[in-house]
Amino acid sequence: MIIQGNIVDIRNRKIYKGEIHVTNGKITDIIEATHDVETYIIPGFVDAHIHIESSMMVPSEFARLAVLHGTVATVSDPHEIANVLGKTGVEFMIENGKKVPFKFNFGAPSCVPATSFESAGAVIDSNDIKDLLAKPEIKYLAEMMNYPGVLFEDEEVMKKITWAKHFDKPVDGHAPGLRGDDITKYIAAGISTDHECFTHDEALEKLQKGMKVIIREGSAAKNFEALIPLLDEHYEKMMFCSDDKHPDDLLIGHINELCARAVSKGNDLFKVLQVACMNPVAHYNLDVGQLQVGDDADFAILEDLTNFKVLETYINGIRVASKGNSYIDSVPFEVLNNFDTSLKNVLDFQVKATKSQIRVIEALDGELVTNELILDNLVKDRNLVSNVGEDILKMTVVNRYQNDTPAMAFIKNFGLKEGAIASSVGHDSHNIIAVGVSDEAICKAVNLLISTKGGICAVSDTVEKVVSLPVAGIMSDKTGWEIGAAYAELDQLSKKMGSTLRAPYMTLSFMALLVIPSLKLSDKGLFNGTTFEFTSLEV
Repeated sequence: MIIQGNIVDIRNRKIYKGEIHVTNGKITDIIEATHDVETYIIPGFVDAHIHIESSMMVPSEFARLAVLHGTVATVSDPHEIANVLGKTGVEFMIENGKKVPFKFNFGAPSCVPATSFESAGAVIDSNDIKDLLAKPEIKYLAEMMNYPGVLFEDEEVMKKITWAKHFDKPVDGHAPGLRGDDITKYIAAGISTDHECFTHDEALEKLQKGMKVIIREGSAAKNFEALIPLLDEHYEKMMFCSDDKHPDDLLIGHINELCARAVSKGNDLFKVLQVACMNPVAHYNLDVGQLQVGDDADFAILEDLTNFKVLETYINGIRVASKGNSYIDSVPFEVLNNFDTSLKNVLDFQVKATKSQIRVIEALDGELVTNELILDNLVKDRNLVSNVGEDILKMTVVNRYQNDTPAMAFIKNFGLKEGAIASSVGHDSHNIIAVGVSDEAICKAVNLLISTKGGICAVSDTVEKVVSLPVAGIMSDKTGWEIGAAYAELDQLSKKMGSTLRAPYMTLSFMALLVIPSLKLSDKGLFNGTTFEFTSLEV
């Protein structure tokens, strides 16, 4: 097979007309040649940190969409399914990914459960980490979210890092806002990356101290604008990632979008492409071709180097996408789940009022971090209730793994004027999380997800809509196109109900993420992510 086009040689910083010769999935020759083809050939894009589960698709279905945008590989942390199903979930992801021509590179989830302050469906200890890291399919120790455990040298945490060093595999970081002596100690423990930087100065300090910073632009957390000014000087130590990408967004674009944005801001093309295509391969030692003779034939053909519109994608010499058509077929798979809680009653969501003020979670659009607000409460029949007029809504997290009393809190900035929305995608333990204008609406939404054993939903007096996620309660058994369309419809419904957030369900899913400051809710109660301890609802 011979592919003609303008070859983009990132290493030598040049573009020339040429031909790529491919035999048995390998590039056997690259030569300069005269022709009339005006397209551009680049190494395929690599997402340097993503939870495939957050696309609500199994790996094989994720691949079918990702290749449309020139993505040939991902560095994938199966942390989400691991919190539900443990090692069995990780093995499911590996085996499903192997069934399609796409290069998934999974990590060993380092924090399952993420903390001891929530109920998860499984535990992965240091012995399990050893077993996983011994597998050739496992390329790294995934994000070490328990940074307090690193700083205080928790024995189990340090054993996991030691096993990664034993197998000579990198350790990913997760340290939002960590600065000064604390980040110095965190890096010294052997942690080499961070995708959680949300300010320029934080990222710069981590870069200067030897860490590699991954610029994240996902469906909820969007740090591109804050961090992209660092690329020009620090491109050799930076990568791009989405972290969490909802299906409707993946239908539109992927890492190619970040390249277009970076170039439009005046960044050097070759530096941008090194960040998007080459740095992840080098850092994680991935088996992904770099458009060199002898490499796997993994590359994308672009219409131009401005909009980064992808015309074709090749993996191991196989054309997997062309002009908006994916040539990866759906594959059969076993549906696994872990859901064992009973239907709830409206009374389960009532909270007796004893004081005049409450702690309120302030959700921030496009951020995983939250603020803590102290606000006046609203009381009806001696119970704390949602204050719709002030956009202070009641919120719950319900243990999905066993029957327990729902945890309750209040949250600001969701904007709902009616009904409730709920999701069993609730990072990190994936209990049911819901926000609504009344106890009745919240109860209805929670019970809808218990009945379907997982999904996302919106309910009101006149509407009841659910997108089922039967695979571990966090992924669909449908195609990416089907789940993408269904998710987009539900997203629009939540906005018709009043939500002002750009991605209401993605934001909702992170309101139980205890390792991101400052105020969050687990199934065990309201949690201060700065001090790492529970706190009271009433003040």
